[in-house]
Amino acid sequence: MSNPAVPPRSLAEALRARDDDSLAALLRARPDLITPVPTDLTQLATRAGTRASVVRALERLDLFALRTAEALAVAADPAPYGELERLLTGDAGDPAVSAALPRALGTLREQALVWGDDDRLRLVRTARELLAPSPQHPSPTGLGPTVQEATAGMSPGRIQDIVTAAGLGSTHDAVSAVASLTALFTDRKRMSALLAGLPEESREVLSRLVWGPPYGQVTADPAAHLRRLLDLGLLVPTAPGTVVLPREVALHLRDGRAHRAVEPLPPAVEPAATHRPQVVDATAAGQAYTALATVEELLKDWDEGGPAVLRAGGLSVRDLKRTAVALDVSEPVAAFWVELAYAAGLVASDGEADERYAATPAHDEWLEQPPAQRWARLAEAWLTATRTPGLVGGRDAKDRTLSALGPGLDRGAAPEVRHRVLTLLAGLPEGASPSAESVLARLRWERPQRREEDLRSRLAEWTLKEAELLGVTGRGALSGHGRALLGAAAPRTPDADPRTPEPRGPGDKLPVHHRPAAVPEPLSAAEQATASAAAARLLAPLLPEPLDHVLLQADLTAVAPGPLRRPLADVLDVLADVESKGGATVYRFTPGSVRRALDAGQSASDLHAFLAAHSRTPVPQPLTYLIDDVARRHGHLRVGAASAYVRCDDDALLNEILADKRAAGLRLRRLAPTVLAAQADPASLLEGLRAMGFAPAAESAEGDVLITRAHAHRTPPRTAPEPVPDGPPVPDATLLAAAIRAVRAGDLASTAPRKPTDRPPLAAGELPRTSSAETLATMQAAVLTGEALWIGYVNAEGSASQRVIAPIRVEGGFVTAYDHTADEVRTYPLHRVTGVAELAEE
Repeated sequence: MSNPAVPPRSLAEALRARDDDSLAALLRARPDLITPVPTDLTQLATRAGTRASVVRALERLDLFALRTAEALAVAADPAPYGELERLLTGDAGDPAVSAALPRALGTLREQALVWGDDDRLRLVRTARELLAPSPQHPSPTGLGPTVQEATAGMSPGRIQDIVTAAGLGSTHDAVSAVASLTALFTDRKRMSALLAGLPEESREVLSRLVWGPPYGQVTADPAAHLRRLLDLGLLVPTAPGTVVLPREVALHLRDGRAHRAVEPLPPAVEPAATHRPQVVDATAAGQAYTALATVEELLKDWDEGGPAVLRAGGLSVRDLKRTAVALDVSEPVAAFWVELAYAAGLVASDGEADERYAATPAHDEWLEQPPAQRWARLAEAWLTATRTPGLVGGRDAKDRTLSALGPGLDRGAAPEVRHRVLTLLAGLPEGASPSAESVLARLRWERPQRREEDLRSRLAEWTLKEAELLGVTGRGALSGHGRALLGAAAPRTPDADPRTPEPRGPGDKLPVHHRPAAVPEPLSAAEQATASAAAARLLAPLLPEPLDHVLLQADLTAVAPGPLRRPLADVLDVLADVESKGGATVYRFTPGSVRRALDAGQSASDLHAFLAAHSRTPVPQPLTYLIDDVARRHGHLRVGAASAYVRCDDDALLNEILADKRAAGLRLRRLAPTVLAAQADPASLLEGLRAMGFAPAAESAEGDVLITRAHAHRTPPRTAPEPVPDGPPVPDATLLAAAIRAVRAGDLASTAPRKPTDRPPLAAGELPRTSSAETLATMQAAVLTGEALWIGYVNAEGSASQRVIAPIRVEGGFVTAYDHTADEVRTYPLHRVTGVAELAEE
């Protein structure tokens, strides 16, 4: 552990001075640093400074923390706290910015983007390279290079001319001349006097460049007001025809501010409307019931085998349109329901040669669950899925259309955005619904540096719409069961409200529980299961009770005033056609629907008894006549395999069929007074005769009537698609503790003082090298003296590491020792030890 009184000289030393809680906070905020676990703190610091890791860390900063890092990138290196504060507050100061700055700086320190004490703040070099101004990558601050950087390629004579024109004394060298010019530009009083002597046209040119971009174009023979700026060094040429406004000049014109606006506090998510919580819950429950009915209808439509799978995967545009018509929704909404069923594991590809989508065996188990539990499964799948239905119909990077259930729809940020949007809604009073604009503004403040900012905004918009479709929200407000789905009524992260930061001094350290986390962590799998069960319990009393009756009407319709129990609903789906949906479902009885029930094995008496038992009104006479009439004609004609034949006891009916011109395509001929033969297959013959208005029935080879029930098609057992993570997962407490222990031990091994030897000193990270005989002798001596040794070791996979061990026994080509790195007794083959060195006595 480093001496806290000595300022750290590197990021590695700064990390070495941290306690375990601080290291855990770093690895939790930047989980890519722990994959794989670094061998020591030096390697951790090196990994924390790599470009990919720094870019990812910058993308996860909120707006004010990012503004703080950008200000450090244009400040001196190192910069005192006061200079950083002046860059953010300007000459006039800003109490809100000053109060929020310790929190932002604490975030940057925690994530190892800034290190050093308050009098010597250093931005990680890679972050400075990414955020500092350059001609290729302008700074978000709009500032240009410093005077020293802008004049780097200028001749010493030209620099002396600028110094003389500015009224400064001539110097002996260009370095002191540039320093003198810099001092002038950073002196508020002298700089104001210099600018006051400029003509109005010159000051107008500076005002156009002050907030960026700082580069401008000039001709080979500039006008007098531009020539004056060039002579004074207020504009510096960088290339033929291009000039730049030096950073010091811009900061003076900005009153010392690095940004036009810094926004230290996140924009509030304000309620746009407020409803009674009971109304919100009832509305959301109604939508939840509609969601269940829609998914059930989708699965019923695909029960015997759904649409074919495209060669590249997914649904075709035609099949998606057909599904949208069947569900009576728009195509984007149909894509949402299809993807939701897929994410919940209820729909998958059957994997056959003629590949089609179909319900999975899990669908049958899902149907047997209570409605509230079925909804909770759908809602949990939606909340955690990375599949993004809103992308359906768009284009991928190769300009190919993205199809529902196809590849390319996974977005790792989707679960985080959904969770964050719902958490923002949970932070409002119960029954309050925000405007979409305020939610998007808050998300943009929390993640301003995202490369996919547009996608993040679209994900938030889709989340608000999908939550309403699914019944998580009602009238735009989060419902009670929606809050339970999140695991709590308020954000889980135990951090203070960033809108009301505690006033702190520049030297204050932020305790762990006050360090801001921009996005609350989602629930673990076990916690989410518990939350889903709680949501189901809250939703269950709000869902309508299934009914066991319908209302039959004289116009051959039946009205279901609410949801029906499953046996009744299943029989009605066969016996009648759904005519309309809504608060009540209207079924219509037709000859075709009645014949469908008879084909399924029901008799006329069965249908009469069923309707009488489940109708709250008397069975209308027209419906009775319809059933009897269809049943009387049902099976009067028999179709079998000859290629196909028709037999009937009524030869007059067969004569009628033969005389009908519509039967020409069936190529019928009489074999006997009661038998006709056809050159069509039985299925085509049945379809043709039904199209002619007859009601034939199929029969088996034994002459029995065949009962044609629909055969449900199921896929083999399938698991729900795994979410595609947006980067490495956040490590749990057990992994963090083990990783920190290993890093600490590895650091002890790499930094433990060695006894001086005649060999040249090893470079950082280099393993010790000794001969086999010397290694064995040193090990045996350490067994007798009980001293600890520093060794280099290469494991079976070829991975090299440094370890500090205390040898206990050496025999048979192995050394048994207490390994300080692993904090346990281990045995190592001597041939894998690269070398050994004795540690200093202290």
